[in-house]
Amino acid sequence: MATGNHSSPTAPSLTIGPKRRWWLRIVLVVLALVLIALAVFWSSIRSYAMTGTSYGARVACSCRYAGGRDLSDCRKDFEPGMELVSLSEDSDAKNVTARFALMFSQTATYKEGWGCVLEPWK
Repeated sequence: MATGNHSSPTAPSLTIGPKRRWWLRIVLVVLALVLIALAVFWSSIRSYAMTGTSYGARVACSCRYAGGRDLSDCRKDFEPGMELVSLSEDSDAKNVTARFALMFSQTATYKEGWGCVLEPWK
Protein backbone atom coordinates (compact mmCIF):
# COMPACT_ATOMS: atom_id res chain seq x y z
CA MET A 1 0.00 0.00 0.00
CA ALA A 2 1.42 3.26 -1.04
CA THR A 3 1.56 6.05 1.39
CA GLY A 4 1.94 9.55 0.29
CA ASN A 5 0.60 12.97 0.55
CA HIS A 6 -2.57 12.25 -1.38
CA SER A 7 -5.72 13.79 -0.03
CA SER A 8 -9.03 12.08 -0.42
CA PRO A 9 -11.83 13.90 -2.21
CA THR A 10 -13.92 15.91 0.16
CA ALA A 11 -17.69 15.76 0.32
CA PRO A 12 -19.52 18.80 -1.02
CA SER A 13 -20.32 21.36 1.62
CA LEU A 14 -23.92 21.60 2.71
CA THR A 15 -23.56 25.19 3.79
CA ILE A 16 -24.71 28.09 1.68
CA GLY A 17 -21.89 30.23 0.36
CA PRO A 18 -21.60 33.96 1.08
CA LYS A 19 -23.01 34.97 -2.31
CA ARG A 20 -26.07 32.76 -1.92
CA ARG A 21 -26.71 34.04 1.60
CA TRP A 22 -26.61 37.61 0.30
CA TRP A 23 -29.24 36.87 -2.39
CA LEU A 24 -31.37 34.92 0.05
CA ARG A 25 -31.39 37.85 2.46
CA ILE A 26 -32.39 40.26 -0.31
CA VAL A 27 -35.22 37.98 -1.43
CA LEU A 28 -36.48 37.63 2.14
CA VAL A 29 -36.34 41.40 2.73
CA VAL A 30 -38.21 42.11 -0.53
CA LEU A 31 -40.83 39.49 0.33
CA ALA A 32 -41.27 40.98 3.80
CA LEU A 33 -41.67 44.49 2.31
CA VAL A 34 -44.28 43.24 -0.17
CA LEU A 35 -46.25 41.56 2.63
CA ILE A 36 -46.06 44.70 4.78
CA ALA A 37 -47.24 46.85 1.84
CA LEU A 38 -50.15 44.48 1.22
CA ALA A 39 -51.14 44.64 4.88
CA VAL A 40 -50.94 48.44 4.98
CA PHE A 41 -52.75 49.04 1.70
CA TRP A 42 -55.15 46.06 1.75
CA SER A 43 -58.23 48.23 2.31
CA SER A 44 -57.41 50.43 -0.70
CA ILE A 45 -56.51 47.45 -2.89
CA ARG A 46 -59.77 45.73 -1.97
CA SER A 47 -61.80 48.87 -2.67
CA TYR A 48 -60.20 49.41 -6.09
CA ALA A 49 -60.64 45.73 -6.99
CA MET A 50 -64.32 45.72 -5.99
CA THR A 51 -64.93 48.97 -7.88
CA GLY A 52 -63.17 47.60 -10.97
CA THR A 53 -65.07 44.32 -10.93
CA SER A 54 -68.37 46.11 -10.36
CA TYR A 55 -67.69 48.48 -13.25
CA GLY A 56 -66.61 45.58 -15.46
CA ALA A 57 -69.67 43.48 -14.66
CA ARG A 58 -72.08 46.38 -15.21
CA VAL A 59 -70.51 47.58 -18.46
CA ALA A 60 -70.14 44.06 -19.90
CA CYS A 61 -73.68 43.09 -18.91
CA SER A 62 -75.11 46.20 -20.58
CA CYS A 63 -72.97 45.63 -23.65
CA ARG A 64 -73.97 41.97 -23.89
CA TYR A 65 -77.68 41.98 -23.03
CA ALA A 66 -78.81 45.55 -23.76
CA GLY A 67 -76.45 46.09 -26.71
CA GLY A 68 -76.55 42.54 -28.08
CA ARG A 69 -72.77 42.34 -28.63
CA ASP A 70 -70.52 39.35 -27.99
CA LEU A 71 -68.90 39.29 -24.56
CA SER A 72 -65.42 39.29 -26.11
CA ASP A 73 -66.30 42.50 -27.97
CA CYS A 74 -67.44 44.17 -24.73
CA ARG A 75 -63.86 44.36 -23.42
CA LYS A 76 -63.39 47.29 -25.83
CA ASP A 77 -65.59 49.35 -23.51
CA PHE A 78 -63.27 48.89 -20.50
CA GLU A 79 -61.11 51.68 -19.18
CA PRO A 80 -57.31 51.42 -19.49
CA GLY A 81 -55.82 49.39 -16.63
CA MET A 82 -58.60 46.80 -16.51
CA GLU A 83 -56.65 44.10 -18.34
CA LEU A 84 -56.62 41.85 -15.25
CA VAL A 85 -60.43 41.79 -14.98
CA SER A 86 -61.81 38.60 -16.51
CA LEU A 87 -65.41 38.09 -17.65
CA SER A 88 -67.78 35.15 -17.74
CA GLU A 89 -71.48 34.95 -18.50
CA ASP A 90 -74.48 32.81 -17.68
CA SER A 91 -76.76 33.29 -20.68
CA ASP A 92 -79.66 31.45 -19.01
CA ALA A 93 -79.65 33.84 -16.05
CA LYS A 94 -78.64 36.79 -18.28
CA ASN A 95 -75.79 37.82 -16.03
CA VAL A 96 -72.11 38.66 -16.38
CA THR A 97 -69.51 38.09 -13.67
CA ALA A 98 -66.27 40.05 -13.56
CA ARG A 99 -63.32 38.71 -11.56
CA PHE A 100 -60.02 40.20 -10.46
CA ALA A 101 -57.09 38.02 -9.36
CA LEU A 102 -59.36 35.12 -8.39
CA MET A 103 -60.13 36.98 -5.15
CA PHE A 104 -62.77 39.53 -6.03
CA SER A 105 -65.85 39.11 -8.17
CA GLN A 106 -69.04 40.97 -8.95
CA THR A 107 -72.10 39.94 -10.94
CA ALA A 108 -74.56 42.11 -12.86
CA THR A 109 -77.89 40.64 -13.99
CA TYR A 110 -80.04 41.99 -16.82
CA LYS A 111 -83.62 42.70 -15.72
CA GLU A 112 -86.19 43.81 -18.29
CA GLY A 113 -87.12 47.45 -17.68
CA TRP A 114 -84.24 47.94 -15.22
CA GLY A 115 -81.19 47.16 -17.30
CA CYS A 116 -78.20 45.53 -15.64
CA VAL A 117 -78.35 45.48 -11.85
CA LEU A 118 -75.34 44.70 -9.63
CA GLU A 119 -75.54 42.27 -6.75
CA PRO A 120 -75.06 44.01 -3.39
CA TRP A 121 -71.46 44.15 -2.11
CA LYS A 122 -70.63 41.74 0.66
